[in-house]
Amino acid sequence: MSVVLFTIGDFHIYTHGVVSALAALLALGVAQYLAAGTPYRDHISNMLPYLFVGAIVSARFWHVFFFQWEYYSKHLIEIPAIWNGGISVQGSLIGGFVAMLIYTRKHRLSFWELADLLAPAIVLGQSIGRIACFLNGDAFGSPTGLGFGMVYREGTAAFDTYGSQPLWPAEILESQWDLIIFVLLLLLRNRRWTTGMLFLAYNVLYSFGRFNLEWLRGDSPRYAFHWTAGQWTGFSVIAASLCMMILLYVRDRRRLRNELTP
Repeated sequence: MSVVLFTIGDFHIYTHGVVSALAALLALGVAQYLAAGTPYRDHISNMLPYLFVGAIVSARFWHVFFFQWEYYSKHLIEIPAIWNGGISVQGSLIGGFVAMLIYTRKHRLSFWELADLLAPAIVLGQSIGRIACFLNGDAFGSPTGLGFGMVYREGTAAFDTYGSQPLWPAEILESQWDLIIFVLLLLLRNRRWTTGMLFLAYNVLYSFGRFNLEWLRGDSPRYAFHWTAGQWTGFSVIAASLCMMILLYVRDRRRLRNELTP
């Protein structure tokens, strides 16, 4: 566990950046594999600039205004300083999905078909990305109070906050949950579902796990009902996804009924 992976002269190579880049490359490779033989394969690489911009902008927005606004409201000049750290996974996902919606509309593609296709790759990238958080000592848990847990090294945000107290391994638990979702999605994609259901199932499963793991987090401010911004985001995503599942299912049944009606 080290914030800096290695140093060349005065130039630092940061662990979080390296592992996050590897996570993105792995997700891209899996996406290309899953899209093999479909008309979407060539669009994946073309869509990357849209996803990158949408994810980064939204990730920073979410972090600043929903997770750390108490700090940034007093340090407005630091809001654009993304190089100092501070992005939200949930924000990056929402921004990426909006960017994908814009791309698919522009190229007259099915957003839901592409989203179903990419869902396993996305959650696998999230799983590896949380390992980056663990190695960097951020997105950490609260003290276990039980005499055991994860003890972070000096120089990490976790150590600066709690010292050598044993903490819940929130990042590792979320990484494992994401890996379980990845396997489930691979198993489910081989069955026939209403278009969009696989992607929405991913949203529900991830948000459900994130909501519950947030109780262990020790780095997030809490708001109404003692929920973190991550819990409020997760709850909203679950509610929206379940409503969209119902709408897509009803639309699909209605379409089939119309096709069968002479």
